[in-house]
Formats: sequence, structure tokens, C-alpha cells
Amino acid sequence: MNTEILTIPQAAKFCSVTRMTMWRWVKAGKIKSFVTPGGHHRIAKSDLEDALRGHGIKYISRQLDASPRILIVDDEPLIVQGLQKLFTRKKCEVETALNGFEAGVKSKEFNPDLIILDLVMPKMDGFEVCRFLKSNESTSHIKILILTGYSTKENRSEIMEAGADAFIEKPADNKEIIQITKDLLKDMNWVRLNL
Repeated sequence: MNTEILTIPQAAKFCSVTRMTMWRWVKAGKIKSFVTPGGHHRIAKSDLEDALRGHGIKYISRQLDASPRILIVDDEPLIVQGLQKLFTRKKCEVETALNGFEAGVKSKEFNPDLIILDLVMPKMDGFEVCRFLKSNESTSHIKILILTGYSTKENRSEIMEAGADAFIEKPADNKEIIQITKDLLKDMNWVRLNL
């Protein structure tokens, strides 16, 4: 992969923003791009870095072929340990949090691609965490997978309205968790997505 010339999705991943945000920056002229004969926008990596610095836009650079980053948030240590083991074996970078407040802090520091989130936790529940992350431009791109033992119709509806991307009921099968993770992260196009 030529990482000196980026597609819109690659540029968005490099900056850890959504594709739509990157597209808006290109359309607004904040980032210089060129159009291929096939009509696709491309961005020189050096132009992207210059534009971001010039406009004072904060970004977190990631290698385009980096392993997925997953933040596991649950107040049950055994579930956290099991999921951590599962995703570490799959060559993912994994961080954990035991409550919603810690999840908010770690989502900014760790910049995960996916958060596996419990609904019922101390300090800040999964509903609040999901709404907070999806309403914040710097974290709205993060995929959120809800994993909960409280799978009522009302909870499922409320969490999807809060912005969650998928929902699994506990106890969940590892194969099901991996398949949903693959589906949520399919647009990332990682070279080493070893799921």
C-alpha cells in the first residue's frame, strides 16, 4: 500500500476522525486534495499533515496498517479478563476500564477503534457513556458494541438510540463476539486484521 497518497477513509483513519469529517474538511478546502481520472479524491500525506498543523487541528496519527484498538468496559473482572485474552490472542491492542467514567477518560487517551461496553456499571452507566462518546466529535467515530446481561426490549431500543453500533446478550459466544467485531471494523481495511 502506498501510504504517501491516501484515500478519504485512509486519511480519516490516520487522523482518527470519521470519513464524513474528513470529507467536510476536503470540501471546505481545509485539506488539499486531487481527483483521479476515475473521479476519486486523493490526499498527499504531507499535504494532510501540513494542513492539520496549519489549521491547528489536533489529531492522533496512526499507522494505516495498525492493529485494531479495543477498549473493554465492564465492572465484572472475569468478563474483562476473558475478553482481554480473546482479543490479545487476535493481535489487537487492548485496554480495559471498570466503570463508565474511566471509559470516558480512556477513550480519549487510548483512541480505540471499538469499545465493548457493559450497560450496568457504577459511576456512569453504558447509556450515558454511549451518548457522551457519540455526541463528541473527537470520539463519535468509535464503534460501540454493547455486551450486557440486561437485554430487555427497552434497553436494546434505548442503547441503539444512544448511538451504539451493535448489541449482544450475555453470556455471549466468543465466535459471535469476533464475528460482530469483524463486521463493525470491516471498513478499517487493516492489513493485519487477524480476527
